[in-house]
Amino acid sequence: MKRIVVMKSLTLLYTSPGCRYKDIRRNLEKDVGELCAQGVQDVFVLCERAELVRYRVPCLLECYTHRGLSVHHLPFPDGGAPELHQCICILDELQHCLHTQRRTIIHCYGGLGRSGLIAACLLLQLSVSMTPTDAIEILRELRGGGAIQTVKQYNFLHEFREKFAAHQETKESRTSERCVSR
Repeated sequence: MKRIVVMKSLTLLYTSPGCRYKDIRRNLEKDVGELCAQGVQDVFVLCERAELVRYRVPCLLECYTHRGLSVHHLPFPDGGAPELHQCICILDELQHCLHTQRRTIIHCYGGLGRSGLIAACLLLQLSVSMTPTDAIEILRELRGGGAIQTVKQYNFLHEFREKFAAHQETKESRTSERCVSR
């Protein structure tokens, strides 16, 4: 199974394990076994349930769980970007996995759009000097020109820090209002 290492304990997969679609014919048990053999502990799956059915792996999440992997199923539409609150949730869970040194993979169907977007947002969150353009370049060096596939994903990434900062300010003001009112 082809994979790409983004950070020491974080990996993006090229294709979804076990998928069967057009000319792609993967073996689910073999692919998941390989992940387990590589010490993977957490799997972030960004595919929607309907996609798993379409790619002929409707039991992918259950297969991961059966093999002892922690599954983080946080889907959003192919070609799209998550809502900000969902992205923050994904990044919080990813950061927890990384801080506890858990071997983690992120995948969507092809490992370019959605998983690339989340990896780029993580890079922005981990480094204040990282620019969206730098993050895209890093991912495209690793994955090719198809990483961050759509205008929606590109725009989301370029607006991420500003929207995240606004979210944090709103969150902090709510917390301080609650403290003052008590």
